[in-house]
Amino acid sequence: MTVSIRPFDPLKDAELIHPWVTHPKAAFWMMQDATLEDVVREYTGFVAHPHHHVFIGEVDGTPAFLMEKYDPSKLELVGLYDPLPGDVGMHFLVAPTDTPVHGFTRTVITAVMTELFADPATRRVVVEPDVSNKAVHALNEAVGFVPDREIQKPEKKALLSFCTREQFEAAVGDAA
Repeated sequence: MTVSIRPFDPLKDAELIHPWVTHPKAAFWMMQDATLEDVVREYTGFVAHPHHHVFIGEVDGTPAFLMEKYDPSKLELVGLYDPLPGDVGMHFLVAPTDTPVHGFTRTVITAVMTELFADPATRRVVVEPDVSNKAVHALNEAVGFVPDREIQKPEKKALLSFCTREQFEAAVGDAA
């Protein structure tokens, strides 16, 4: 599989991701009832924000996942933990499919982490998935994340977890 990541274009890509973010399997994305206009508005705001970056991931040339990178000292986690220089927040969502491929999501998260650590300024990736999202906790741990503690965000109880470059490299070895 060849994975590539490109910047998100709200006007072009909102229609693409609308069925992704509203799919029942994307319940933790909290956009179940979003209209296409809601998605355009939300992602136009993300793209315009200086500390939030959105990308589309393609696998073998086909759009397959959404990736968000943000500065946790400015968004999402302000006041909920003590950020360190080089911390980068991350969200990812794999497009729903009727024909799952074994190992696909792990390939995606490995590609996302590889992309984040390609920036030498990134020292640690921070995630805050819902505490009940056991599937993503297992994926996160598979690529080196270490759970820190539960935190209460306005919209959810989250499991704050961290992954350093060294933890990622130790977890995935040559897969990165």
